[in-house]
Order: sequence, then structure tokens, then C-alpha cells
Amino acid sequence: MEQKNINRTSLFWASCMSLLVTSLSFGIRAGILNRLGVEFSLNAQQLGTIAATAFWGFPLAVVIGGFVVDIIGMKRLLVIAFLFHLLGIGLTVFANGYWSLFLSTLLIGIANGTVEAACNPLVATIYSENKTTKLNHFHLWFPGGIVIGTLIVMLFDRMGLGWQVQVATMFLPTLVYGYMFLKLDFPVTERVASGVSTGDMYKAVLTPLFIFMFICMFGTAITELFTNQWVGLLLSKATSNSLLLLTITTGIMVIGRGFAEPIVHRFSPAGVLLASAILAALGLYLMSTVTGNMLLVAALLFGIGVCYFWPTMLGFVSENIPKSGAVGMNLMGGAGMFAVSVYTAFMGGVYDNIISKNLPSGADLKAYQAAGAGSTEATAFANAQLVAGPEVIRTTLVIPIVLVVAFIGLVIYMRGRKAQAPATA
Repeated sequence: MEQKNINRTSLFWASCMSLLVTSLSFGIRAGILNRLGVEFSLNAQQLGTIAATAFWGFPLAVVIGGFVVDIIGMKRLLVIAFLFHLLGIGLTVFANGYWSLFLSTLLIGIANGTVEAACNPLVATIYSENKTTKLNHFHLWFPGGIVIGTLIVMLFDRMGLGWQVQVATMFLPTLVYGYMFLKLDFPVTERVASGVSTGDMYKAVLTPLFIFMFICMFGTAITELFTNQWVGLLLSKATSNSLLLLTITTGIMVIGRGFAEPIVHRFSPAGVLLASAILAALGLYLMSTVTGNMLLVAALLFGIGVCYFWPTMLGFVSENIPKSGAVGMNLMGGAGMFAVSVYTAFMGGVYDNIISKNLPSGADLKAYQAAGAGSTEATAFANAQLVAGPEVIRTTLVIPIVLVVAFIGLVIYMRGRKAQAPATA
């Protein structure tokens, strides 16, 4: 394909619109998760499984997409994403219980993963001279969409519009990105264009540096996405507006990623990751120990911390292990989402167990959850939630602490590699 026909600005904005749909699904789901539990009599473990389903579909799609994108092309993948988004959104609007929510969330997760499978290598290809910065600019639409999604939930709640209407708002940007992609020409992926063989690509993803980053992606993704998805539920009794915490966190992420260029160029990607892990750990620690307005400060620090995690992890791999190509980027994304899916489902059960331990002996969890406001049972359940949420966050705090140690090692390693580069050139 001739590159002169490629309109990279239009391709970039269409990519941003498709990522907006992905993030709206996270933001709106985070805002209505409690309501779904009440309406369909779902406990925290069931809600955790439904939320995790999006993260199961994502790695499945992003890994498969990573292996086939060089073969079928990025445009065909994005048409598939468009169709799955339409189907998943429609099924969510008409959901009537656990299994319909499970299936619709799975379909949206597959669509979200397919978007990343195509758009990450697309952005890296059309901006090959400035990958990490443009991946940050692209990924600002993820927290941006979460902000928009949570604002939609708050606004529509005030207007008395139900969660089905809130979910249906995702149809509009889905139709927009589908139309934009259908009329645009696409380049081949950067690996194909540069002539890197499939064998060399697979060798690249088996190098120690790639494997190290692959494992670290588990931690960075859990720290960011699990917390953002569950903060409304975990801290619902610690503050009068827990959804505002998510809005603050993701709002900071939008601003940070928008101004990524001077930060990425001033500090090395490894240095950015280290600073991010330190701030994320501090933010989580405060979230688990403070209440009231101090939680807003905690959310601010946490947002600054997780701001650069996802795009900088992808940018680091694309810049420092370029032969890994689309497969490398998408294995990273798949690793992150898979880790979040497992952790989310597991912590849903942990959350329920903590609540059960803080209720009277032999108490029926569902009966206490469904108790009328002001009753003894409802008060006891709220008090148990007040204990359980911070305890889950304290458990999660271990992850960014481990990342701090890992990224200290990465900074030292990259400095050593840089110092050796002139001698080996």
C-alpha cells in the first residue's frame, strides 16, 4: 500500500474515538455497578465476576488480534470491534439478570481488546518517530472516557434517567468511529513495513527484558484498572461521593497524558515508571487510611501515579524491543487485562468474606445487603463495608510497592545499557 494515501491525523482521531467507547464502558459500568447489584440481587463476588468479564474478553481479543493483525490488516480488525461494540451495548441495555450482564460485558470486552489490538500498532506505525508520546496522547482518551462516563452517570441520575439510557449513550461514538474507519486507508504495520521476519518477532518476545516488562504489566494494570473500576464500591461508605474520586483520578490522568511529551523527553520511560509506582503506592496508602475530603487528595496522588503506566509500558516495549512488533504490544495489553480479570474476580470474593466476618454470626449476606435503609441490618452492612473497602485497598497496595523495587532495577539496567551503547556501536 502506498503511504501517500494515509491520512494519519484522521486515523489518529478515529482511533481516539474508538478508545473513547472502550473507556465509556468502564466509566459507566463503574458508576452503575452498585445499582446493578441491588436491581438484580447480585453480591460483590457476582459483581466482581461481571466486571472481570470485560477484562477476560479484552486479553482474549487483544492477544488473538496481535497475532493476526499483520495478516488481515488493522482495518478488518476495527470493523470486527465495531460490530462487537454494537452487539455488546445492545445486549447490556436489555439485560435482565446475571447471565445477560455476563454475556454483554464479555462482548464489550472483546470489542475493547480488538480496538487496542489494532490501534496500538496503528499509532506506533503512523507516529514511528514519536511513539511513547503519541501513545500517551492516544491513551488519554481512556481516562477521558471514564471521566465522561462518570459524569454521564451523575448527570443522568439527577435527571432521573435509568442506567439503560446511560449505557445507550455509547451507541453514538461507536457509530462515529465505525464510519470514520470505514472510509479511511490504512498502512501496513510497522513490523511488516520494516521487513522484520515473523521468526525475529517471536525471538524478541522471548528476550529477558520483554519477559520482565510482561510480568510488570500485571502489576501496573491491576494498580490502575482494578482500583479505578472498584473505587466507587470500595469507598462508597467512606465518602459521600465516591464516584467523584474516580472522576478526579481519571481527570488527572487526562491532563497528565495530554502533557506527556515534555515529561517523557525530560525523563527516561524507566524513570517515569519508577516515579509512577511511588506515587501510586502513596495514593493507595492514603485511600486506605483517610476519610472525608482527604480522600480527594489521595485520589489526586493516585491519579498522578497511574497516569503514565499503560501507555509508557507499551511505548517502552515498542521503542526498546521494536522487533516484537504488534504481537509484543498486544501481549503486553493482554497480560495487563488478564491479570486485572483474575484479580478482580478474586477480590470480589475477598470483599464478601470481609463483610461476612464483620456481620453478626450466621448473618445472611444477601438479606443484609437488601435490607431497607435505616434498619439495623442495613446499618450493620454499611459498617461492614466501611471496614472491607479500605482493607481490600491495603491488600492491593502491596503491588505498587513491589513495582517500585522492580522499576529501580529497570532504571539501573537501562542506564547500564545506555552507557555500553557507544562502546558496542
